[in-house]
Amino acid sequence: MVTAKQLMKQDLAKMSHMASALDAARIMKERRIGSVFVEQNARIVGIVTETDIVREVVGASLPSDLIRVRDIMSSPVVGIDERRPITEAADLMERSGTRHLAVLKSGDIVGVLSVRDLLHPVSIDEF
Repeated sequence: MVTAKQLMKQDLAKMSHMASALDAARIMKERRIGSVFVEQNARIVGIVTETDIVREVVGASLPSDLIRVRDIMSSPVVGIDERRPITEAADLMERSGTRHLAVLKSGDIVGVLSVRDLLHPVSIDEF
């Protein structure tokens, strides 16, 4: 059984809730990632994704340098325990309508799992 921990990315990208959508897009481009966790008072309060920026900012013809990530982020962050199988992660993504999950260990976010991560080559026997 392949678990969320085995496929998650551990190097979390985080930014202030006051950062702009443009700042988020730049981080995603530089790091080649699709999401950034949003922090307020040293606590993760949401997640902003490529899709959020495209739909809420670009698609609405809004100035990306003036839109704050707090205004377009998804909150609360949907999470899954690191020991859960990736089939459960995929089901949770489907049910919650998200492409990114926080991976949790004892309630703390220790990684992020994206739908892209689920596409990595895995043998059928491991499901």
